[in-house]
Amino acid sequence: MSRTAPAPQTSPTDLNSRHAAMALGLSLPADVVLYLLLPMYASQFGVTLAEVGMLLAANRLVRIAGYGFVARFYARNGDRLTCTIAVVAAAVCGLGYATLSGFWALLPLRLTWGLCFAALNLSTQALATADPVGAARRNGRSRAFIAMGPVLALPLGALLAHWTGPRTIFAILAVFSLLAYFVTRRLPAAPHPVTKPARRFKLPNSLDSWSFMEGLALDGLFIVGLSYLGKDLLPGGAVIVAGVLMALRYLAEILLSPVGGRMAEHFGAERLLVSLSLVTAIALVGFGLGWLWSCAALIVVLRALQLPLLPPIVARRTPGPERVQALAARSVWRDIGAGAGPLIAGLLLPVASPPWIYGVAALLLALAALACGWSSASPQSTSIQEST
Repeated sequence: MSRTAPAPQTSPTDLNSRHAAMALGLSLPADVVLYLLLPMYASQFGVTLAEVGMLLAANRLVRIAGYGFVARFYARNGDRLTCTIAVVAAAVCGLGYATLSGFWALLPLRLTWGLCFAALNLSTQALATADPVGAARRNGRSRAFIAMGPVLALPLGALLAHWTGPRTIFAILAVFSLLAYFVTRRLPAAPHPVTKPARRFKLPNSLDSWSFMEGLALDGLFIVGLSYLGKDLLPGGAVIVAGVLMALRYLAEILLSPVGGRMAEHFGAERLLVSLSLVTAIALVGFGLGWLWSCAALIVVLRALQLPLLPPIVARRTPGPERVQALAARSVWRDIGAGAGPLIAGLLLPVASPPWIYGVAALLLALAALACGWSSASPQSTSIQEST
């Protein structure tokens, strides 16, 4: 009588990575839905389009100054305490989006969420790369878990906004952020060893430049432009179309980020990063020229494939105690770009030509990708060592 082989056991590293990703996936939807609704319903939130850009950038900009503090707090206190504080604060932010109006009322919520995301994002990256074996695969799966919350929240938010206005969805999402509390209690409590920074600032290297441009083009200009330009192309039903397309962005992460992780282990993460970035630059040009929905769908697919690539590259180039600081530093450069993106979009989209805006962004992204390809594969030190 034949005996079936026992199912393979999930490693503690895989479980920790999964739980951190679930916590972020439950807390993230209020932020991504705000990116959808705030530009379209600015007047109902009591803000102008320029103030929309500042609010959507604020959570990124605060992380530029605060990532050093978050990284040190995270290293000292471990994943469980850090992420528990973050998910509770994220729930408060969601409740604020549902009830408060005006720039100065919403700004503290955006700043608070920025630090919450910094903590949760750092935990997902650090736990996914804790074991270098399978780091790219693990990071791809982590991105898939993170995307599950937004992929459900965006269509629901778009429908509720179309029927009842833009506020109701945020109260619902605040409850889901609180559910993440039960997930964070399963994270490890041990602190992370880190080394003392040798320097507080260094000039950006090629990975920093690429992180900056990816944040500016894909997490800033593209998202705000999709909502703003789509409103003009499809008045009335634009919020639903844009919401579905933004949800497809996260559905693509669920389906394709694990694929990107496996491709990185097969072809090499650096080579894949350069190739996908060049194709993304071409799609950005088409987006600016008016092929809005088709090029947006292509950008969504390419972005999902690229998401798992950077943390394994960073972990390989900066192994050991420097890994947490290096991951935080790359996130800082991405946040600088993603913080500048909504500001630029809010200022330029009403007055400048979209082909010019997105053409310049595409050119800079392509140059940054080529610089990554030309750079040496030798380990690179962390570009920024922040301090509060």
